[in-house]
Amino acid sequence: MPVEKTEVLVVGAGQAGVAMSSHLTASGVPHIVLERDRIAERWRSCRWDSLVANGPAWHDRFPGLEFSGTSPDGFVPKDGIADYMEAYARQTGAPVRCGVEVSEVTRNNDHAGFRVETSGGVIEADYVVAATGPFQSPIIPPVVPDTAGITQIHSADYKNPSGIPEGAVLVVGSGASGSQIAEELQHAGRSVFLSVGPHDRPARSYRGRDFVWWLGVLNKWDAEATPGAEHITIAVSGADGGHTIDFRKFAEKGITLLGRTESFHDGVLNFAPDLAENLIKGDASYLSMLGEADTYIARNGLDLPEEPEAHHILPDPECVKSPIRSLDLKKANIRTVIWATGFGADYSWLKVDALDENGRPRHERGVSSEPGVYFLGLPWQTRRGSSFIWGVWQDAKYVADHITRQRSYLVYRPAGDSPAQL
Repeated sequence: MPVEKTEVLVVGAGQAGVAMSSHLTASGVPHIVLERDRIAERWRSCRWDSLVANGPAWHDRFPGLEFSGTSPDGFVPKDGIADYMEAYARQTGAPVRCGVEVSEVTRNNDHAGFRVETSGGVIEADYVVAATGPFQSPIIPPVVPDTAGITQIHSADYKNPSGIPEGAVLVVGSGASGSQIAEELQHAGRSVFLSVGPHDRPARSYRGRDFVWWLGVLNKWDAEATPGAEHITIAVSGADGGHTIDFRKFAEKGITLLGRTESFHDGVLNFAPDLAENLIKGDASYLSMLGEADTYIARNGLDLPEEPEAHHILPDPECVKSPIRSLDLKKANIRTVIWATGFGADYSWLKVDALDENGRPRHERGVSSEPGVYFLGLPWQTRRGSSFIWGVWQDAKYVADHITRQRSYLVYRPAGDSPAQL
């Protein structure tokens, strides 16, 4: 059977793969995009039912196509994001093949390029772009054993409150997923405990502007990734038209706040004594942005409404002043734990020298340590905005430009040389 050949093979057709294809097409680079499921499948099947984008429609999109059915300042439902990606792929003529899974990528032994084993046959490519994104393998810390007699699921498997067994629910994780799921469960009348770790919590809007606008004009979206630095989770929500996440308000509504989940023994969960500290640091990030926004307004003479009440921090609720350090799950009637604890990467199919000893991408701005292999869609790949739709668009442009430059070097021939066999 003849082996199919292409210049660039893009693995994954989520927002990263669709953006990559658009830039490669614009540069005239032949390529194929392989997707094991449907375009943007993670948005459809690995999110809860009520999820909306965390940024407004005017901001979190690609150039040249607006969202339909959502106002510019609205927050697009998850299926609307997937529909948008499919529409963008059609508009740009992206050569996407759905239902084709990549099982192995190796470097050719006797000639340049890579051999890609797929469920649809073998493809050889000069360049490979791993655009599978950061949400590959749900992480559930090995804290509570399966024998504990309670239901444990990852946030990727949570759909809605009706799908959760009767009884109280413990949500572990205070980023966007954990905070939104805890709030939804509380609104549905469930008894909710929330384990709060280190976090930033920006104001959803301030003085008439959404936080994405403030991060833009304050030049924070372009803050560059710092190698080795810990990038903290962000508690933000577009639910119900968008609102600021305030964990003290959560407690006012009946959610019991806990510190970081540490250990489990004989039916009892133990929590770190860091709840107050985590809230204080979250407040500091919140107030810092408000202060920078006020300075920006004054310096630029903007006529934006005052919002002094936004600077008010609520008093600590009882669960913060007298934190719970241990919790008997049976006595608390907790029958479900939802782990909103993030995802790990799975690049086991990428059998080239592009990963470190922990299986993480080894790269600079998406250009891997293996010549010809690229990564796209990683959090903080180049900047703070990398994991957002518009941010991955910028990163894809950089990767496409790098591939284009490499192609130009390979076709260069000194005067008088005959063309080499590529």
